[in-house]
Amino acid sequence: MASIHIRDISDDAVTTLKVRAARAGQSLQAYLRHVLETEAEALTPEEAADRARTIAERSSVTADDVVQAIADMREARA
Repeated sequence: MASIHIRDISDDAVTTLKVRAARAGQSLQAYLRHVLETEAEALTPEEAADRARTIAERSSVTADDVVQAIADMREARA
């Protein structure tokens, strides 16, 4: 597992993070590890768009298919 050292964090930020860690019942290290891992797992909008394009390239569904499916669902509700 890698280590990260972060310098020049304001005292106010550290205090806030310590309070949040305590409220979560975690050490500051555990809390920050969770925050960083959660951030790393989340897709950025660009990554999500790239993933969607990759999936769409493998699909045979057309825009007309989508429009027709929407029309069918609307008709079924009426």
